[in-house]
Amino acid sequence: MSLAPTLTLPHGAQIPAIGLGTWPMDDAEAAVAVRSALQAGYRLVDTAENYRNEVGVGRALRDSGVPREEVFLTTKLNREWHSAQGVREAWENSVRRLGVDYLDLFLIHWPNPDQGTYVQAWEGLVRLHEEGKVRAVGTSNFKPAHLARIVEATGFAPDVNQINLNPYATRGASVAANAEHGTVTESWSPIKPAEMLAEPAIAAAAEAHGVTPAQVVLRWHTQLGYVPIPKSSSPQRQVENLEIFGFTLTDEEITAISALDRGEEHVTDSDEFGH
Repeated sequence: MSLAPTLTLPHGAQIPAIGLGTWPMDDAEAAVAVRSALQAGYRLVDTAENYRNEVGVGRALRDSGVPREEVFLTTKLNREWHSAQGVREAWENSVRRLGVDYLDLFLIHWPNPDQGTYVQAWEGLVRLHEEGKVRAVGTSNFKPAHLARIVEATGFAPDVNQINLNPYATRGASVAANAEHGTVTESWSPIKPAEMLAEPAIAAAAEAHGVTPAQVVLRWHTQLGYVPIPKSSSPQRQVENLEIFGFTLTDEEITAISALDRGEEHVTDSDEFGH
């Protein structure tokens, strides 16, 4: 069993360089998939209040035999909790459902600018961090303007901003804004859409290194410094997704894969959508 290397987040926590996504698993599916992933060597698990599978994730954590302190557990809060006190209630609800007494990473799931209270939510997360209830705090689906606003208001930058990112949507502006704040970019849906895996640049790299196209794309993420969180319930694919650190893409391969970018036309607009 091999463990992924880790990255140091701005406020000191160590995050594994790849993790397991759990959307859209239900509790029963998550209990099985997360347990197998942990036993295979995964140490980063990503869930959310809105996924409605925190109970299953917590069950898997207990059933896996892996000590709690070895697992970097991430969850996210919905828009109804976007206030300093609301964030505290969301934390209490999530740790109860997960069956733990702290979170490793707690994220605002969407900024919901129409509601206009994500700054207050961020202030609540910063307080939880100061109290030691979370080891790291961050955002999800935040645009550069959203990030700038919370950093200006609090002087406290997110450890992580989790965004929809893959070779078809390389998200250059968001990645640059994250880097400006020292914030690590985490990639959701990192190997989708599926047809992307048939692209010649990806297929050629897979053949050259004797790996799968999905492994090539995940390695592209990690070599660029991103933390991908692919979802898989298949034990075989879980192992394949984890075993991407035994080869290195060339600069030319990275460039060719990045050139597949189609802009942000198909990326959900977080000024318009959120929950």
